[in-house]
Formats: sequence, structure tokens, C-alpha cells
Amino acid sequence: MKRSSTINRVTNETEISLSIDIDGEGSGKISSGIPFFDHMLTLFAAHGFFDLNISAIGDIDVDFHHTVEDTGIVLGTGLKNALGDRKGIKRFGHAVVPMDDALAHVTIDLSNRPYLVYNIPEIPYQGDKFDPSLAKEFFRAFAVTAGMNLHINVLYGENNHHIMESIFKASGKALDQATSFDHRVKNVLSTKGAL
Repeated sequence: MKRSSTINRVTNETEISLSIDIDGEGSGKISSGIPFFDHMLTLFAAHGFFDLNISAIGDIDVDFHHTVEDTGIVLGTGLKNALGDRKGIKRFGHAVVPMDDALAHVTIDLSNRPYLVYNIPEIPYQGDKFDPSLAKEFFRAFAVTAGMNLHINVLYGENNHHIMESIFKASGKALDQATSFDHRVKNVLSTKGAL
């Protein structure tokens, strides 16, 4: 069973094309016009073993917000489509990833009930090229459109780059676990019989 999806989304603010193969090898080809964001999504793909291609053109001359948020929408839609009926998957995933001074815990439930919990240390924005607050917008959009509970908790960290890197790596690893098959799950992992 091929678990892949291709999405094209065009608005007045962004034009995004995406393909995702859940059962890939971790190949990421990302082009959003935002190098740091590309780096984070490449880490997400590599550590989740997803083949992920994203081409995003957005109004980054205004700011990065629309491009980052809309990429989350498209990624979530692609994941949801690729998962299909979610039969046989483990559904839950959890990963703890360190990155030097930072430690991220990411927990996922592919329940079809969207919810985001996002707790990270308050580090002042230093005027870097990527405002860390945009990551929350990305993950909110991703969780809502994918239909998943997504809990991101960074216990500590002093460097915004390290915090972001630990989150994206942990998210990939947790999602890889949640999307993996378990031969004991005959339908969906729910006493209700549906997700």
C-alpha cells in the first residue's frame, strides 16, 4: 500500500506544491525562500524517514508568516491524505531529542482530533532571520489539518537555533513512530472502532 500524497495550494499570499511519502528514506528537497525553515523541514524529513518535497513561493517581502503557516497547512493536508483510513498504525508516537543545551519532548496522537500544546523556553528574539514564534504557527496549522494531537514541550534551552532543531527532529521521530504499522492492530487502534 503506497502511503503518499501530492498537494498544490494557491492563494493570494502563497503558492505551495508538496509531495510526501510516509514510507520513504528521509529525502528532503525543500525550497521556501526561507533558508532556516528549509533546514528545519529537511531535519524533520530525515529523522522521520519521510520523502518530502516542498516548493513554496510566498510574500516573504512582507514577512515569513504566510509562507510558514501555509506550509504547515499543506503538510498537514498531505499527511492526512497519505494516511488514508489510518488502519493498522500505532497511532501514538513519542520522541525525546537533545540538541546541545536544548531538550525537546514531542508526543503525537493521530486521533483525527486536532490539538496543539506548545511549551518552549522564553528566549528573547534576537532579530535572527527566523523568528522562533513562527514555529508555533507552523505546528498549529500542521496539527489542525493533519488531525492530530501534538504536544511539544522543550524542558530547557538557551539557544533558539538549538531549541528549534531539537523540536523538528523530535517531531519527525515521533511522527515516524505514530505512522508505523503494528501487525496486532487489525483495524484502527480505538475502542470506538474509528478515528
